[in-house]
Amino acid sequence: MRTSTCNTSFFLLLALLVSAIFQGDSAEFSPQSRVCTDYSRKCGGKQIYCPKQCPTFKASTEKGKGCFIDCNSRDCEAICKTRKPNCNGIGSACYDPRFVGGDGVMFYFHGKTNEHFSLVSDTNFHINARFIGRRPQGRSRDNTWIQGLSLMFGSHTFTLSANKVAKWDSGIDQFLFTYDELPIHISSGYINTWTAPDSNLTVERTTLYNSISLTLPGVVEMSVNVVPVTKEDDRLHNYQIPADDCFAHLEVQFKFFSLTDKVEGVLGQTYRPEFKSPVKRGVPMPVMGGEDRFMTSSLVAADCKKCIFVGNESNSAAKSMLLDGDMTVDCSSRSTSHSHGFACRR
Repeated sequence: MRTSTCNTSFFLLLALLVSAIFQGDSAEFSPQSRVCTDYSRKCGGKQIYCPKQCPTFKASTEKGKGCFIDCNSRDCEAICKTRKPNCNGIGSACYDPRFVGGDGVMFYFHGKTNEHFSLVSDTNFHINARFIGRRPQGRSRDNTWIQGLSLMFGSHTFTLSANKVAKWDSGIDQFLFTYDELPIHISSGYINTWTAPDSNLTVERTTLYNSISLTLPGVVEMSVNVVPVTKEDDRLHNYQIPADDCFAHLEVQFKFFSLTDKVEGVLGQTYRPEFKSPVKRGVPMPVMGGEDRFMTSSLVAADCKKCIFVGNESNSAAKSMLLDGDMTVDCSSRSTSHSHGFACRR
């Protein structure tokens, strides 16, 4: 009888211990959620939970998938996705620039080599792109790629660009960043993060090298890769890429929040409710025109004919500064980031 009582006590204690362990695990791995606070959106007021396949917003590894919640989705359900740009998704700009507009229509915008164009211009922020390219022998136009992007908001300006590279090495990071005209460094490594000292802007590495995610809460999110023009691309499209330049460029996908109905820009205009795409359907390369309407004087200027962003006066006086591999910078230890980043001066 005494032995039976001891056995019962032992198994009861064991059951309690196992239960506590599982409860601890459940608490540790309980899915994250988000409340959609904008009641004008389809899922306004609802709390959406991440699925068990991706219970957290940030994946534990760079190849994993994180939870993504869209408060304007049809079913008000979270999905699992990587944090790299989807070049076939809405808001993307990749390749010899091929865009997918807010209306879901794919189009090409060729721009012009070594010129700058407004991608998005709204009342509270502005995004420009710098185009690089070359004209192959026998062609009537340049082949172009997006080499740099700028984000302007308030009196602040952030730029990111691809370094000029002769031979591509995926084990070397080729991003160049500036914030308010000063170069900044973001250490290589998955989820290493830089946060602006005087705004809510955050940049986070989503792989060890050459992939980042930029977030300006309530305004815009960007997923960006640096990639080369590959030998296969060169062969297929006859770009005639020279041996001393692989034309490293950006692949980007944007997600916008609370755009106004007056939004402008090559991509921004496609998000207007009344926008009717002028591009030809059913052709291999539907082209969007408007170079004359969206060209700006520099990467950090909002002075195109259709631009509507004003910003603060200090913003209009900013100078374009795309870093290159020959520039020398002084990088102090005075951090302007919350993690793994510091500011540099020319």
